[in-house]
Amino acid sequence: MVELAKHLLRHGHSVVIAVVDPPDTDAVSADAVARLAAANPSIAFRLLPVPPSPDPAVHPVKRSLDTLRLANPVLRDFLRSLPAPGADALLLDMFCVDALDVAAELHVPAYFFFASAAGALAVLLDLPYSYPKLPSFKDMGDTLVRSPGMLPIRAVDMPLMVQDKESVTTKVRLHQFKRIPEGRGVLVNSFDWLEPTALRALADGVCVPGRPTPRVYCIGPLVDGGGEERRHECLAWLDAQPPQSVVFLCFGSKGAFSAAQLKEIARGLERSGHRFLWAVRSPPEEQSEFPEPDLERLLPAGFLERTRNMGMVLGSWVPQAEVVRHEAVGAFVTHCGWNSTLEAIMSGLPMICWPLYAEQALNKVFMVEEFKIAVALEGYEKGMVKAEELEAKVNLVMETEEGRKLRDMLVVAKKMALDAIGQGGSSPAAFAEFMRDLENSTMENPVDRSGRVTNEL
Repeated sequence: MVELAKHLLRHGHSVVIAVVDPPDTDAVSADAVARLAAANPSIAFRLLPVPPSPDPAVHPVKRSLDTLRLANPVLRDFLRSLPAPGADALLLDMFCVDALDVAAELHVPAYFFFASAAGALAVLLDLPYSYPKLPSFKDMGDTLVRSPGMLPIRAVDMPLMVQDKESVTTKVRLHQFKRIPEGRGVLVNSFDWLEPTALRALADGVCVPGRPTPRVYCIGPLVDGGGEERRHECLAWLDAQPPQSVVFLCFGSKGAFSAAQLKEIARGLERSGHRFLWAVRSPPEEQSEFPEPDLERLLPAGFLERTRNMGMVLGSWVPQAEVVRHEAVGAFVTHCGWNSTLEAIMSGLPMICWPLYAEQALNKVFMVEEFKIAVALEGYEKGMVKAEELEAKVNLVMETEEGRKLRDMLVVAKKMALDAIGQGGSSPAAFAEFMRDLENSTMENPVDRSGRVTNEL
């Protein structure tokens, strides 16, 4: 959302990022908003305080849906409080579907910002209609699931959040996916060249039976520009390494492994013989007690000493946006989060896929089978990637002809991404089309949206 806000600011629009802030959680949201506000003084942030969930014992995903609904009166009051002429549009997170009701009441056009792949959007929009006719994905294994206009996808690769058809999580998500087409359009953090199959399916209207599919605007890649105030120590270490010699392993803000899996990763890296930079988090069950990992205890005995001239292991956090752009990095072992994928594409960096949660296995399918910019590990499906498999995939990317083909494909993908966001590219054209649609919506509904017609996004 912050990258989208920066994009809107560059085009001369004022922006407010409103974040729902329930009282029955810790201070994560408030702390994150405070950090982002300090780092981005040109963006206005607002916390929307909401009452506690009426049933704190309810399933956490259902509680999150209830919380977003409880935010509607606060959101309504906030929009009405904006100085005239008010807000031009609401740009909604994909889970904030019930804010559509506030937008309709105040005659404010509502669009969604979908921060993952257009392919994921095409699949998710179809699920409320196709999934009721199927068994649970968790019971289908390698059976292929067919979404209209898309490549077949194994059931095991469908999003983790909908694997169990009867679960509360799946029912909540299907409700949310079904409401997305009520928006006037969807801004997607992708670019036309990368996803022609999905964009054709969305444009042809085959993803949502019985009603129009909202217009999709590919306005990306929107990626973190990096640039921390203090240069991280790992960047100086990378400066001393040969070009394209380092394997970078980083698994996102929630990517944590068991102690047994960490030892397998360490053995695989050591056996590969390649330089590496590895961001390690404490195992999930230890994070409350050990926010920073005890590397000497978690990794094989003597590993840090034996590899000190070939690798660097860091606790928890690294400046990923800057690392993937560094010329010393030659491969990226990633959880396939979409932001990470786009950052790697913008850096021309081949990937080794290790999906962990959310829609990451779906992204892996697109990256490996359609985009051909990555290879996949397989052991994660059974709960353990062995050292031998990691060693083999690292060596494949770093040493073989197949790895060279991946690198060549990434050269093309990087060029096409830069062309997409450059002057006259497909993404500025899509953004301009979105703005024209927004202007048309204002002319269609010339009302006071405090009800007043507005000038903020």
